[in-house]
Amino acid sequence: AHVPRSFDAIGEKIYEVYSNLVSTGVIIPLPEPPVPKIPMDYNWAKRLGLIRKPANFISSISDDRGDELSYAGTPISEAISADIGVGGVLSLLWFRRRLPLYATHFIEMVLMVSADHGPAVSGAHNTIVAARAGKDLVSALCSGLLTIGPRFGGALDEAASMFMTAVDRGEEPAAFVARMGKEKKLIMGIGHRIRTLQNPDMRVKLIKEYAQKHFTRTPVLDFAMAVEQITTKKKATLILNVDGCIAACFVDLMRSCGAFDVAEANELIANGCLNGLFVAGRSIGFIGHFIDQNRLKQGLYRHPWDDISYQTGL
Repeated sequence: AHVPRSFDAIGEKIYEVYSNLVSTGVIIPLPEPPVPKIPMDYNWAKRLGLIRKPANFISSISDDRGDELSYAGTPISEAISADIGVGGVLSLLWFRRRLPLYATHFIEMVLMVSADHGPAVSGAHNTIVAARAGKDLVSALCSGLLTIGPRFGGALDEAASMFMTAVDRGEEPAAFVARMGKEKKLIMGIGHRIRTLQNPDMRVKLIKEYAQKHFTRTPVLDFAMAVEQITTKKKATLILNVDGCIAACFVDLMRSCGAFDVAEANELIANGCLNGLFVAGRSIGFIGHFIDQNRLKQGLYRHPWDDISYQTGL
């Protein structure tokens, strides 16, 4: 037995015994394994700026961190105190720019004239039917919004693309109309069921007059109006409709307001902001129809048989 002199000498005795065992070959020392690396604490490293976490989302339009919400770098208190209105807020969130006052007023005008067009159009009809089926507001609103497309309210983007492309090419209105006819394409933004030059749509008149009064230049609107003069000679109802007028004016606004260059304006239009304006505006009316049906306590809608042509023998 190997007994140390005292408790304090136990370490020396262990070392002595171990050394003897090594020298006699009883124990063969092995190299020490590498010390495992302990990862640094994530929160500590992030606080010191040594690492960063990859972002799952990237957002450039709003920031809710800190003491105050901001839209495109503009604190909400400043937006309210400056009275920028809904048009100003929309310009910050959609375009990340503070547009001139006449431009934000135009945006608000577009929202107002597109807010509703009566209960008979497909979107309002769907909203009303869903509301009368007892659906909630969001469901009824979505029912109406899902009808928006190339046949109902969704022609603004395409109308803008057609008109501005022709203007950029330097194409004459007559040549443009002829080309569309040759390619068997409808000219988006042209045509109305009942309105004519002699019986104009007041919405078109208001938008057109505002643009001509406040915009620095209106080449796309001028082109669309020249197209209208040609198409109405073929059929009286082939006028510049509200979709086409808004589209043409909006292109002129984006290109002439000084906030964007042509490439930026074209990209924003290509991203669908024009149809977005219609969706934003018409949502006001759809919600109104939902509230109206509930206020009137209208029951479940069922379409009358005498308005359906049953052709079961086909």
